[in-house]
Amino acid sequence: VMELNRTLVTEFVLRGITDLPELQVPLFLVFFLIYVTTMVGNLGLILLIWKYSHLHTPMYFFLGSLAFADACTSSSVTPRMLVNILDNGKMISLFECMAQYYVFGSSATTECFLLVAMAYDRYVAICNPLLYLVVMSNRVCTCLISGSYIIGFLHPLVHVGLLFRLTFCKSNVIDHFYCEILPLYTISCTDPSINAFVVFIFAAVIQAITFMSVAVSYAHVLFSILKTKSQKSRRKAFSTCSAHLLSVSLFYGTLFFMYVSPGSGPSKYKNKMYSLFYTIVIPLLNPFIYSLRNKEVLGALRKIIKP
Repeated sequence: VMELNRTLVTEFVLRGITDLPELQVPLFLVFFLIYVTTMVGNLGLILLIWKYSHLHTPMYFFLGSLAFADACTSSSVTPRMLVNILDNGKMISLFECMAQYYVFGSSATTECFLLVAMAYDRYVAICNPLLYLVVMSNRVCTCLISGSYIIGFLHPLVHVGLLFRLTFCKSNVIDHFYCEILPLYTISCTDPSINAFVVFIFAAVIQAITFMSVAVSYAHVLFSILKTKSQKSRRKAFSTCSAHLLSVSLFYGTLFFMYVSPGSGPSKYKNKMYSLFYTIVIPLLNPFIYSLRNKEVLGALRKIIKP
């Protein structure tokens, strides 16, 4: 009877980054500018790759797919956050909350596996250059990209499905700027330990498998580069890998601290900062990391600016 008398919560309040009213307008302007730049950067990169035939190579197909995943990550979080900054109510329904987490989780998982595909592409290009076009055929690239997106679509379904076993009746305040799954567990009336355990296991396994795959690929690449006698070849090999390595370091470093590191409890304030970095900063940086050091992309960009 006590259970029936409890009022079940179906709408939540997203607390946001800060409660300080004087920071709301500056935050809105900063994040609006970041979001516009992110979308221009990522969608612009996709457009360049699509428009210019000399960019129709495996490396750029993976890069275009990564840019799309980044655009989805940013779009799953930032527009809603901007609305919440302007609207003091900040209410979000349970369904919207699940949908937001699903899109975010899907694009994040996809990105993990796309980074592996990109590492494998660099491994083949540097360690087996004569077989590159045979190994990285259109069919193989399509399978790798499709596989990344299929795993991305399926993985968050597990966590969203498990959310249906939880009931919310204590509080309807989510201490976060989007529907991140860990803060949701803290306001559940049902014991969320199974959910938290499943998140930890899946995050640890996916990150371990994908990170180890990237590490093994790059270990082979490094040995191959060190064997090369020509300084020019070494420089070229390092420059093609450095952007990807920087992106991988930012991505896995943040994810590790968010989900796997000791003390990454759901109520920790630092999680908000890691989430901010991961959902907003990385999608902003990626297109620039990959484009600014890439002569082919810069050349295509110049053609558009000066036809």
